[in-house]
Parts: sequence; C-alpha cells; structure tokens
Amino acid sequence: MTRIYTPIYIPLPMETIFNYVSDPANWPQWHPSSIGVNGATGHSLEVGEQVIEEFLVAGRRGKVTWTVRERDFPRLWSIEGDVRKGVVTYALRPQGEGTLFERVFIYSPGSLLNSLLNILIIRRRVQTESWQAVRQLKQVLLERQASPVEK
Repeated sequence: MTRIYTPIYIPLPMETIFNYVSDPANWPQWHPSSIGVNGATGHSLEVGEQVIEEFLVAGRRGKVTWTVRERDFPRLWSIEGDVRKGVVTYALRPQGEGTLFERVFIYSPGSLLNSLLNILIIRRRVQTESWQAVRQLKQVLLERQASPVEK
C-alpha cells in the first residue's frame, strides 16, 4: 500500500472546510485530478452515500465509485473507492485561528508491474498532484471567504 500525506494550514473554521471538502460537487474546483462527479452531490455526504468520480491521476484516466465510510463532523471524513482499494481521509484539527487540514490517500498499486511503476513514477506524480490539490483548496476557500457567492 502507498500512503500520500498532505497537510496544510487554512485560516478558516473547521466546519467551513469540512462542509466544502465533503461535498463532491466541489472537488473539480480544487483537486487537479478530479474531472467530474455524478451521484450524491450538493451537500456534505453522510456515511453510506456514494458518488462516481471521473479522474485523471498521474496520467491515468478512469472512474471510481467512492463510498463514505466514516464521518465525524467536523473532524474526520473518509471515503473508500472501488479502484485499487483507494481510501481518502480528511482529518481536521483546530490550530491557532484556523485549521490544520490533513489529507491522506492510501492506495494499492496492484500488479507487480504497477508496483514497479509506482515506485519509479506514479507515487511521485500522485504526491505532486496531492500537494497541488491542498494548495488549491486553501486558495479557493480563501477566495470564497473574501467574496462569498451563493450557489
């Protein structure tokens, strides 16, 4: 299993961040790998709810069905994908005047060939995309805070 950990400080309340990241409709706005989502969107998903995401990760295009496995508002939200046994977890902790947002992505490379490619290429690309994602998340949230837009 490969574990990608990307933390970032965001000077906003945990509840604001939690509600935004746990609504799949928002993913394409901040995560560079998320092309689109279908299914349960438009709200913070509860345990058992599912969404289908079209993605482009490390140059590989595909679809994954995510199922919410854990939710502890506003501290923890975890989804499990049906592709490569992927799990994404968002952990949020108060820090100073804001929130420490921690994103963990765990996945199985699969075959021996994919394990080798993961070591040589894929893991590094996924790590880069993950760092880009949390930086963009912070930017999008701060921009929304500066000029709130009604949905």
